[in-house]
Parts: sequence; structure tokens; C-alpha cells
Amino acid sequence: MYQTMSLPLYSGSFEEYHSWDDLREELETLGCDGLEGIWSGEEFPADLPEELILGYHLTFYPDWLDFYRDDRKALRRKFGSLDAAARFYGGLGPETLLAQYQADLHRAAALHVRYVVFHVSDISIEEGYTYRWLHTNREVIDAATEVINHILGPQAWPFEFLVENQWWPGFTFTEPEETARLLERIHFPKKGVLLDTGHLMNTNSELKSEAEGAEYIRRMLERHGSLAAWVRGVHLHQSLSGTYVKAHTGALPDGLPENYAARFGVSYSHILQIDQHQPWSDPAILPVLEQIAPRYLTHELSSRGRTERANAISAQMRLLRQGGKMCV
Repeated sequence: MYQTMSLPLYSGSFEEYHSWDDLREELETLGCDGLEGIWSGEEFPADLPEELILGYHLTFYPDWLDFYRDDRKALRRKFGSLDAAARFYGGLGPETLLAQYQADLHRAAALHVRYVVFHVSDISIEEGYTYRWLHTNREVIDAATEVINHILGPQAWPFEFLVENQWWPGFTFTEPEETARLLERIHFPKKGVLLDTGHLMNTNSELKSEAEGAEYIRRMLERHGSLAAWVRGVHLHQSLSGTYVKAHTGALPDGLPENYAARFGVSYSHILQIDQHQPWSDPAILPVLEQIAPRYLTHELSSRGRTERANAISAQMRLLRQGGKMCV
């Protein structure tokens, strides 16, 4: 099993480390084999050591389906104008989105990563508060597979393509029929699932403890039967946000800005309260990981800088070591 540390591939993150050797030493100290990176909009440093990047999280827009469908009425309603939508997405029309995804696939291929991760979900700012969905899981899954097949095409890409579950409309890993539909419709042979444990916990606002969360994840794996064998990787973190969700969803909050960019910034803080990305501390998750036996495990944990990042990963690593060889 390869273990990675999640890190944005941008200058601010890299500056936290004195050199590439310093980053290598940090990874070794933490027990990680490399990074799972995500593009930040900057060009990669010319001397970025490719061998450090084992996984690559593809770029994504939380709210993309209406844009992909070129539903301009919906875009005007959400953004206030088509000009505002074009500024946010970098253009108009589905070809804008497809070109951006394809460019990111080429970045991943140039880094020679082992796998890439793709979100299969769609959520508007308003839905993130109201929890009243504009699109069904099936709508999102079908559109996402259309996009995936288009951007991958017939090319023999050198990586595994893993779809990640969310708790928003799309792929949730709660309904086996929908998981099967998603996987069956992806034509790329080297496909699989990247199971995000915290995201799966976010689908159940009744969870009160990590032990309950681990049991819920186990039940979802059992419910999927043989489909669970498609899980190739895990984003390991826990999220117990049910109390917050019950108190802060169901309606739009007062004072939400009219300007889309400002509204997006406010809503991002709200999402972070739901999707907590905290390290596991309860060993109840260990037999679940043994059951999955993932090829890749990413410590995708909330932190503000190098020290917090290292402390969070170290805490989770200490727990994994209790599980013996299967979990480290």
C-alpha cells in the first residue's frame, strides 16, 4: 500500500519546506511514500521532482452540470449574468470545461503519477445550505461519465482513473445500483473508486462517534457486495458534522452576498464545517481498512501549515500502526 500526504502543488505550500530534500525527509519521517497533489493554477516549478507525486487530484468545479449543459437561464440565475459566469469558469460553453479537464490530465501524465482522482458530484451554493437538490444522482452520474469518456478518449493514459464519492448529488457510495451505473458507463479500463471516508460519513447526519462512523462505512461496503472490490484508494479522514448540518441547513442564511465570488467565499467556510477532515483516533476504522485493503491511502487532513499538517498525519499514522502490516 502506498501512503500519501495531500498537498496543493503551489508555491505557498512548497515554501513551507526549505528544499525538495526537506520535503522528502518530512515525508519519510511521517511514513508517507509521496504526495497526492492538486493543481493550483500556477505552472509547476521546473525542478519539481516527479517521483514525489504519486497521485493527482484533478481540478473540479463544485457546480458544473448546468454550465456543461449550457443552461444559460440557470447560469444567469446563479451568477447574475453570463459575463459573471464566464469570468468564473474562464469562458462559456461545455468545450471550456472539457478543455480544462483535458489540460489537467496532461499535467498528471507529465508527472507520471500512478493514479488520478475525479469528483462525481454537483452542488450549487444555494443547495449547500438548503439541501434541496436541483439534480438527481443519476443525472450527475450520467453527465459525469459522458465528460469522463470524452476527456479520456481512446488514449492509453499511464495512470489509474479513480472516481471519488461525495455527499452531494452524484456518486455517494450509498446506493450500489448507482455505483454500478457509474463504473459500467466509464469506458476506461484502468478505472476504480477512491473511497473518501469522511465524505461517506457526511451522508449520515445521525452519526455521533467515530465508532459509529466506522460501522456505517463497513455497512456501506457490505451493502455493495462485490462492487466493493473496485475500491482502489482511500482518502482517510473523519467527519462528525451532523449537529452542525441539522442547525445550519434547510434554508439560505440571512445576509448572503449578492456578488457570486463573495457568496462563494462565505459558503466555503460553511462547507468546511460540514466536511471536517479530522484525523481518525478510534481503532474501529482499522478492520474496515483491512477489509478494503487499498492500494493507495491518502492522509487528507485539515491543517493550517506544515506543523499542523505533520501533527495531524502523525496522529493518524500512530493509529494505523496499531493495525499492523495491513494498515501501514
